[in-house]
Amino acid sequence: MSALPDTSDANSRPTPPTLREAVPVWARVAALSFGGPAGQIAVMHRIIVDEKRWMSENRFLHALNYCMLLPGPEAQQLATYIGWLLHGTKGGLLAGGLFILPGIIAIMILSWIYAAFGAVGIVAALFFGLKAAVLAVVLQAVLRVGSKALKNNAMIALAATAFVAIFFFGAPFPLIVLGAGVIGYFGGRAGLKAFAIGGGHAGAKAQAEPVRYVLDDAGEGTLSPQARADARRAALIALALWLVPVGLLWVLLGPSDVYSQIALFFSKMAMVTFGGAYAVLAYVAQQAVDGFGWLKPGEMLDGLGMAETTPGPLIMVLQFVGFMAAFRAPGSLPPMLAGTLGGLLATWVTFAPCFFWIFLGAPFIEVLRGNKALAGALSAITAAVVGVILNLALWFALHTVFRQVVPVEAFGFDFDRPVWASLDPYALALSLAAIVAMFRFRWGMLPTLAACSAAGMALHWMGAVG
Repeated sequence: MSALPDTSDANSRPTPPTLREAVPVWARVAALSFGGPAGQIAVMHRIIVDEKRWMSENRFLHALNYCMLLPGPEAQQLATYIGWLLHGTKGGLLAGGLFILPGIIAIMILSWIYAAFGAVGIVAALFFGLKAAVLAVVLQAVLRVGSKALKNNAMIALAATAFVAIFFFGAPFPLIVLGAGVIGYFGGRAGLKAFAIGGGHAGAKAQAEPVRYVLDDAGEGTLSPQARADARRAALIALALWLVPVGLLWVLLGPSDVYSQIALFFSKMAMVTFGGAYAVLAYVAQQAVDGFGWLKPGEMLDGLGMAETTPGPLIMVLQFVGFMAAFRAPGSLPPMLAGTLGGLLATWVTFAPCFFWIFLGAPFIEVLRGNKALAGALSAITAAVVGVILNLALWFALHTVFRQVVPVEAFGFDFDRPVWASLDPYALALSLAAIVAMFRFRWGMLPTLAACSAAGMALHWMGAVG
C-alpha cells in the first residue's frame, strides 16, 4: 500500500508495483549507484522516472529538493522517500536500506585492506592516483548539479554567495542553508519566477501525448490518518535506534572512549551537516584530522577514493573514518575487530537519522506540493548547495596538488592558502589528465579512476612516488 491515498482515475496511470516487484529494482539502483550523489541521483532518475515511470519529473524534483534541505546524504534519503511514497514504511526501509548495503560491504573490505597494507608503497601509489582523479569527479558534480539548479541570475548569485561565505569566511553549513531557505521562501511567496521550481516539459513535448506515471503531478490528496500514524511511529522508532546506542556508549564507556567519540561526533554531523556528502566532507576531514587525530590529511582523500569507486552514498567514507579511528585506539580488542566495530558504529549513527528525517517530514512535505513559498525555499537551498560543493572541489584541489597549506585568519577571513613551493607536479599532472579525460573525451568516472590508479602504480615502479 502506498503512503498516500490514490485520488486519481485508476485507468489513467500504470498499476503500482508490489513491494516484491520493487526489490530487484532498488537492488539495481543500489548496484549502479556510483559517482557520488550527482551520479546516484541521475541513475535513480533514469530508472525510476524514465524507465519504470513510477513517478513524474515534478514529483521527483519535489522529493529531491526536500532531501537537499535535510542533513545527510540526499541520494539515500531520496530513495527512502520514493520507497515510502510507493509502499509506505516498509517501502522506505527497503529502498533506503538496499541503497546503502553494497557500500557498507565494499568499504569495510577496502578498509581491512587499507589497514593491513596501506603503508606498502604500491598500495599508497594506487591511492595517490585515486586522489588525483577525485578532483575531476567533484568538479563534474559541481557542473551536473549546477546545470539543473542555476537556471537564472538569482540562483547563480545564491551559489556564488554560498561559496564565498564558506570558503573565505568559514561560514557554517546550517547558516548558509537557513539563509538561502529564507530568501527563497519570501521570493517564492512573492511569486517571483526566479524562485519557482522549473517543472515539466515544454515546447513540442507539451503537445505530445502525456506520459503516464504511477505517481503523477495531480491528485496528491490529503494524507490519510493511517499513513500519518505509520510515519509517526516509524520516525519514533528510528529516533530511538539512533540515540539509545549513543547514550549507552556515553554512560558505559565514558566521553573519552573512541567509540563514544565516534557515536557523538557522527551523530552531530547527522544533525547539522546539510547539502549531502560533498557539502560536509571538508568539515569532517578537518575535524577527523586536526580535531581528533584519527586520520592523516592524505588518508581522508584515500577514503574518498574508496567511496567514489564503490556503489552507495559517498558519505560511506565516514565508515572508513570510524574504522581508522577505532583501529588506532583498539583498547583491549584486536585492532581489526575494533576498526570493524568503529566503522559499523559510524555508519549506524550516520544513516539511522536519515530514516527519521524522511518518516517525520516527508508526509507533510508531500501534501504541501504546489506551495510557492516552500518551492522557492527548496530551489534556493539547492542553488546554495552548488556553491558549497564548489568549496569542496577547491579544498580537494589544494590538498591534492600541494603537499602543504597554511591557514589565513585575519580581517574576518578563514581559509587555507597553498604553499607554492610544495606543489606536487605528478599529482597536478594526474589531476589535469583526469579533468581532460572526463570533460574533453567524456570518459566515465570508473575508467578515469582506474586509469589514474594505474598511473599512480606506474609512477611508483618508476620511483617517482611512494
